[in-house]
Amino acid sequence: MEMEMNSKSRVVVVGDGQMGLVMADGLAHGGHDTVVWGPFEEHLNELATSRGSQRLPGFVLDEAIQVMTDPAEALSGADLVVCAIPCQFIRPVFKSLAPFIKGSPTLVSVAKGLEIGTLLRPTEILSEQLAPNASSTVCLSGPTIATELMQHKVATMVASSDSLDSARLVQSVFSTSWLRIYTNTDLVGVEFAGAVKNVVAIAAGIIDGLEEGFNAKSALLARGLAEIVRLGQALGAQAETFFGIAGVGDLATTCFSPEGRNRSCGEAIGRGMPLGQYLEESQCVVEGVASTESIMSLARKLGVDVPILSAVEAVINEERSPREAIASLLSRELGDEKVG
Repeated sequence: MEMEMNSKSRVVVVGDGQMGLVMADGLAHGGHDTVVWGPFEEHLNELATSRGSQRLPGFVLDEAIQVMTDPAEALSGADLVVCAIPCQFIRPVFKSLAPFIKGSPTLVSVAKGLEIGTLLRPTEILSEQLAPNASSTVCLSGPTIATELMQHKVATMVASSDSLDSARLVQSVFSTSWLRIYTNTDLVGVEFAGAVKNVVAIAAGIIDGLEEGFNAKSALLARGLAEIVRLGQALGAQAETFFGIAGVGDLATTCFSPEGRNRSCGEAIGRGMPLGQYLEESQCVVEGVASTESIMSLARKLGVDVPILSAVEAVINEERSPREAIASLLSRELGDEKVG
């Protein structure tokens, strides 16, 4: 849908989790007509009544934001539709929404991961489910801890699309006084970086749980980035993308922030908690757990060596203890440092 860059838009955020809420908040502050819809009616009713969410303690939903339970009403007249649904659930949710999405809105994904089985990225899943009912897809990604965004602390993101015009539209609509957005046409690289960094963050958390220190974690981040670059280039992504905001920027935040879900999950595992117990007690989606299976399937398919990602897979599948996984990395044959 062609729109003037500075015009106000009707934006529908699909998903009432942390990222959905902080994206809606920014859009409302930008003066856009903002609607939140989610697949669970009870969550929406709670959000509409309390203007808060247990998923993001301390958050207050702006009064200008509408919460709707009827998908037809919510999506009517949408200029942009934001996918803030965890990657593994995008397909069923948007399959159910497809009949209500009309007028070729721009699709914006803030989801991170690869779909198990198909190995598709979020924008690919959206395009598959909604074509020809959408004009273009854009990935909006970067280092964005939700608790910081809700406090309007300074952050940056990248709007990436095969269409530069679409990326610039999203840049204009989502930019606020605290959120600076850049554009990029390497959609594969930006989206892939967001998926793989979650797996590296689990490894970083394991380092924390084992109390191996910052030297070890910084080394892990650097070598994890090298694996991301190798695998991304094999997919046709541009290497420089992984050294930007959506690459090393997002990776660093995820690996070091105490609030990152993937890092926190890894830390619990490193301290000895079974993965299943952690997921049950935290009651949150840890995207890196599901992404590990998809990414390792992709690495094997492409024949790319990714020892850190392999070690995370072994720990998640309970084939190795966290300590054994670290030992396996240290015992690898000595060699030259290479990136890519």
